Amino acid sequence: MKVLIVEDEELTASELRAILSETDASIEVSAVAATIEAAVKILRESAPDLIFMDIHLGDGDSFEIFRRTEVRCPVIFTTAYDQYTLKAFKNQGIDYILKPYDRRDIEQSLKKLKSLTEQSFRQETETPVKPLQLLPGSRNRFMVNLGSRIKTVNASDIAYFMAEGKYLYLFTREGESYILDETITSLEPQLSPSEFFRINRKFIIHISSIREMFKLSRNRIKIVPDPVPPDNLAVIVSEDRASLFRSWLNM
Repeated sequence: MKVLIVEDEELTASELRAILSETDASIEVSAVAATIEAAVKILRESAPDLIFMDIHLGDGDSFEIFRRTEVRCPVIFTTAYDQYTLKAFKNQGIDYILKPYDRRDIEQSLKKLKSLTEQSFRQETETPVKPLQLLPGSRNRFMVNLGSRIKTVNASDIAYFMAEGKYLYLFTREGESYILDETITSLEPQLSPSEFFRINRKFIIHISSIREMFKLSRNRIKIVPDPVPPDNLAVIVSEDRASLFRSWLNM
């Protein structure tokens, strides 16, 4: 497996190279890039199997790399900050390691990559297993991952769920976000119908997170949730759900 390291701290890059070499003999660090420019050049000329990428580089944040060239392989992000989780997972991220990290963190990320690879293979070769369907209102906790850490989030602390591409995000009232290994369709029947409502194909919202509402044309309703979604994404109750939404508000 050929690995590209994108890291502007020479000592950190050397330590990561050593950990990878000692952890798995099949890993070859094919290149190390200390800048956005260098990483873009390498990716245009070669195709690594995996990238370990620091978010903060000397010439900017590494998300600029994704804007300048196509990144096809999985990426494990490394950073001293935890506010980039959502953005990381929207850019080929499969894991998010907080600095300072150690050998155990790297090993767990590699295990996650292996598990995802095996799961993808099984999905291609086996009949998909139908997700477990829980009774309405029976789901009151969610297990989430942040790097190598695991925590639970109570349903009462959730502001909304947002589907974005192939990912489903859980947003808390404190503004934290996590990725769930579920779909918005499988999740909907598990939630309390008095507290949660699916307003469109992208959002399931908690009644307590609605800060403001505005009437729009064609019977639609605009919701201003707290916290506001990434990039100030508009949250609109679809026309076909508006009547049910009004009934839900009056429950």
